[in-house]
Amino acid sequence: MILDPGQGPIDGEHYLPVTPETCRWGWWPNQQTEPVVSVTDGAVVTVDTLSHEGILEDQGRDPAAFFGRRGVNPDGVLADAVEIARDVPHTFGVDGPHVVTGPIQVIGAEPGDLLRVDMVGFALRVPYGVTSNRHGLGALDREMPDGTEPADTLTPDSPHATVSVFTEVEGDARSGTAVLRYNRQDGERAVRYPIAPFLGMVGVTPSTDEPVATRPPGPHGGNLDVKHLVRGTSLYLPVQTPGAGFAVGDPHFAQGNGEVALTALEGSLRADLRLSLLQGPQARRVCGLIENPLGETADHWIPIGLHTDLNEAMRAAVREALRFCETRLGLPRHIAYTYLSCAADFEVTQVVNDVKGVHCMIPKRDFRGQ
Repeated sequence: MILDPGQGPIDGEHYLPVTPETCRWGWWPNQQTEPVVSVTDGAVVTVDTLSHEGILEDQGRDPAAFFGRRGVNPDGVLADAVEIARDVPHTFGVDGPHVVTGPIQVIGAEPGDLLRVDMVGFALRVPYGVTSNRHGLGALDREMPDGTEPADTLTPDSPHATVSVFTEVEGDARSGTAVLRYNRQDGERAVRYPIAPFLGMVGVTPSTDEPVATRPPGPHGGNLDVKHLVRGTSLYLPVQTPGAGFAVGDPHFAQGNGEVALTALEGSLRADLRLSLLQGPQARRVCGLIENPLGETADHWIPIGLHTDLNEAMRAAVREALRFCETRLGLPRHIAYTYLSCAADFEVTQVVNDVKGVHCMIPKRDFRGQ
């Protein structure tokens, strides 16, 4: 079963499908972009997101044919994937790859506020995903692809430029398993790993009139690729423009820290998201004086550092974690630095989006009772 636009459960107060009118292919919204829907503080929005894998030019820009070669019947291909690939202008190599749903205006949001995004739930729109290593990108950009890949993983018009590996998914968003099949001389084998769906791109509109590329993340959020932001977690985003201009995209079924091949297990998701405003003292009580997006799970706070240089991204993450410990948890700066060195984990979020990411996992258990 697939979740075509308007089909299946829609639990939010508002529903935003992917259409040529509600999405941008390759560009994040800027402050000139008109909102596609307006919601009030605290509203739950059901948003469809569309994976770019299977619709891009290097894959033929024909998702029915692309997935058909991998055993998917035409009725197993999303109608909005076909529509976007057919009807929305896109220039490969100039426009970014991602399909962005939004922006959503949150009534009353103003610069200086925080937008809290609660990940209420996710549903798989299709029972399959794709991982691609394309065009010299990825952690091993001069080594992979190396030309030894099977013919059925390659783009038909430029062999070895893009490897797209199809992966089946068994089960649902809460307990599904990815089945990555491959062949050896002694027959077919499979690697199985649990899925953990999340949105690779979650953010607000930055305060600029210039075009905003989708690949690099920034203080606005965007292509953060923080794998911990699954169902039941939250992301706090500093609002930069009136109305916030919230948008999402780049849905992932599963991802390892680093995202080394270039993409995660990319697959289209339906997301239920609660959008709430935090203002003035309330924002400081929850997050302190953060300057970048901040994640929160049941067990951790997650400050985020971003920079084109991975070493500088690490330093930025340490500074964000220090700022959080000082202004939210009340630790003196030298104590916070000591604590982070002894008890917090700094993880490489991703190294493939031009701007690299490092995030810090601060355990909440260490501060209970304070």
